Amino acid sequence: MNEWLAYSIAGNPLQGWLSAVGGVLLVAIAVAAVKPLVVARLGAIADRTSNRWDDAVVDALRATRVSLLTLAALYPVAANLILSPLARRWIDGLAATGLILQIGVWASRFLDHWIRTSRERALNHDPETATGLAAMSFIARLVLWSLVLLLLLDNLGFNVTTLLAGLGVGGIAVGLALQNILGDLFSSLSIVLDKPFQIGHFVVVDGFSGTVENIGLKTTRIRSLSGEMLVFSNTDLTKARLRNYKSMQERRIAFSLGVNYATPVETMAQLPEVVRQIILQRPGARFDRAHFTTFGESSLVIEVVYWMTTPDYTAYMDTQQAINLELMRQFARLGVGFAFPTRTVELRMANAEMPAVAATASRDR
Repeated sequence: MNEWLAYSIAGNPLQGWLSAVGGVLLVAIAVAAVKPLVVARLGAIADRTSNRWDDAVVDALRATRVSLLTLAALYPVAANLILSPLARRWIDGLAATGLILQIGVWASRFLDHWIRTSRERALNHDPETATGLAAMSFIARLVLWSLVLLLLLDNLGFNVTTLLAGLGVGGIAVGLALQNILGDLFSSLSIVLDKPFQIGHFVVVDGFSGTVENIGLKTTRIRSLSGEMLVFSNTDLTKARLRNYKSMQERRIAFSLGVNYATPVETMAQLPEVVRQIILQRPGARFDRAHFTTFGESSLVIEVVYWMTTPDYTAYMDTQQAINLELMRQFARLGVGFAFPTRTVELRMANAEMPAVAATASRDR
């Protein structure tokens, strides 16, 4: 047996090769056996805390790959073997690749879990933060895997500095080809940072109105009042004139009344005060002004302005309806009629013989 173990293969005794293979298998078996135990134990501890970080760590450990850690184990188990420079470089490269990829997987899962859970909580309490976290998730993973790729290439012997210079030139060409997509991406970041609107806000864009449901990297989705989904590119939204009703605290209402020209002057002087008393009686309404402003084409115009102390549109319509009904009652009591478009035409004859003359001229022709 000792002779077999001492048998030399590629410059190393058989015992050395068996030890290396056994070490790799031992690492694979240990990782496969220990991983569920560690995850279960740490998961039970994390469930008893309110901190999100430990939950993210547990979720990252669940992403442990036996194959990647087995590759990483090649470096220590092969340290005692006599290998050619080429074989040593390949083994070191494979071990470094496995370790770097596993670290990247752990970091990616950690970031994804933390950002996802934070966004879910923020959707109910802080939509503004949820919007920012959606863009942060993509950017964080893009930066992470870019660093992982550069580390891999550096460990495999590539000149990363030259590669970065080449990517800079190539990036210009790619940027020109993808300028629309990149424009939407940067517009999404602009929306996140500038915060013209967030998820849950009611907005009006170019005649389209609805509630913002999702702000993506390229498009924003708005649920219209009639139920359909409206999809806008982020670039269009940053260029459009957008009205956001979410931050409205009060609503200003201005409307006009037209009464008959036959209304007496004394009664006309009383009407602004009548309107004022009607508005003051409505809960949630704050009177601003009422004035006889204009001699219209067919009516005497009274302009009225008041404020609703709530932004609720239904409350505003209920109040306006009640005001209109009470105006009809009070104006009827005062004998004041609402005007409607009319036109008076007066026909005057210069003398009575003109129509006969005109008729005679018509017959002569």
